Amino acid sequence: MFFTKGRYSGFIHPISFFLDLVVINLFAYYLPILFQFPILFHSYISLAWVIISFKNEFYEIYRFTKVTHILKLLFRQFVFFFLTLYAFIGFFKQPNISRLNLGIFFLSVFVSVLVLKFLNYYLLMQYRAKVKGSLRHVVVIGKNKKTDQLVKMFKKHGEYGYHVIKQFSPKKSGFDMEECLNFIRDNGIDEIYCSVNDLKNNEIGRFVNYADNNLINLKFIPDNREIFTKYLKLDYYEYFPILSLRELPLDDPFNRFYKRSFDFLFSLFVLLFFLSWLMPIIGLLIKLDSKGPIYFRQNRPGFKEEGFGCYKFRTMVANESTEQSATRNDPRITKLGAFLRKTSLDELPQFVNVLIGQMSVVGPRPHLWRQNHEYGTTVGKYMLRHFVNPGITGLAQAKGLRGEIESDDEIINRIRYDVFYIENWSILLDIKIIVQTFLNVIKGQEKAY
Repeated sequence: MFFTKGRYSGFIHPISFFLDLVVINLFAYYLPILFQFPILFHSYISLAWVIISFKNEFYEIYRFTKVTHILKLLFRQFVFFFLTLYAFIGFFKQPNISRLNLGIFFLSVFVSVLVLKFLNYYLLMQYRAKVKGSLRHVVVIGKNKKTDQLVKMFKKHGEYGYHVIKQFSPKKSGFDMEECLNFIRDNGIDEIYCSVNDLKNNEIGRFVNYADNNLINLKFIPDNREIFTKYLKLDYYEYFPILSLRELPLDDPFNRFYKRSFDFLFSLFVLLFFLSWLMPIIGLLIKLDSKGPIYFRQNRPGFKEEGFGCYKFRTMVANESTEQSATRNDPRITKLGAFLRKTSLDELPQFVNVLIGQMSVVGPRPHLWRQNHEYGTTVGKYMLRHFVNPGITGLAQAKGLRGEIESDDEIINRIRYDVFYIENWSILLDIKIIVQTFLNVIKGQEKAY
């Protein structure tokens, strides 16, 4: 999840991050700093840069970011990097290191990163101003002085990469909410900007629910009255205050890096020390039990509802009903498959999905496409599940909500747990869910079939 997804801008942060690390290590290699253990020094400064960058959100440069904010990021980043750099001498007892050359190294890195940062910023602004492929299509809800200024600002600053498709006026007699939402859906709108002053509370609620269920960014042009009890994030587009409705824990780049690192290391550990010998045994038993392949790969909706191949051990006889959920006493399930499903061993190949970044160890379970289409428009907040990677296990599963969905209450309760997890994520919560899942496997669950 470190790699921000969406259009070409998804490559900007990782490329900038990689180039900066290359610059740091090249200067460390060629300048005569006189450190005793080169590998230790390179590892130390690289790790320090990574941690400081994520903590300071050094690479969180948005379309509306001001030059003054970039300077502030650079100052904060290099103050901490300077302290960490000279701390190396005391931490690892390096009396032979040249303090002068270490200072030259620091200044060289500072100037190079500063040039790269502003060069990247300038080229990106020019690209967004000239190339339509980087545009974000937006609609503005409201017709007043503030909204007109916002629309004018978007048109004036093409380098921000926003294209106003249409401006709606809710106070006009001819305004129709359904037509507005249909327009947003049919025109591939990326972001909705709502003037709080022009909307009633129930209309705001409609936009909130629509944005949640359709993975659209919803932002507000504020007035002086209270809007929601949720946490709101304040940004400035030039001099316009804009409120973003949702600021999730995993929106923080350090948290994304933290979770991705945990997922990678945990899945690597499981694959090397357990699945390396367990998977061949299970594969052999599946071959002896019934005809067909060992693994079952099914396309399922993942992050931002992008499809991915979800791996499982095959637990059914070969059939064409891949979009039909397993039911109690399902005749398609083999004898060995029943055991694998009851013990959740059939999910073990999904650690490969975790390792390559398509899934997390913990997250909302990936549903069938059929279920997405069925519940996406009928269950409130259902599509919020796709703001994070799906998981091998999740909070809903740890609470016993798994298997066949037999009533509306079951899917509603699952979504409540999924949304709670997304809005309250922490690494400690992930560990608790993993432990609870393991205990559930030992005890057994009623709907594990």
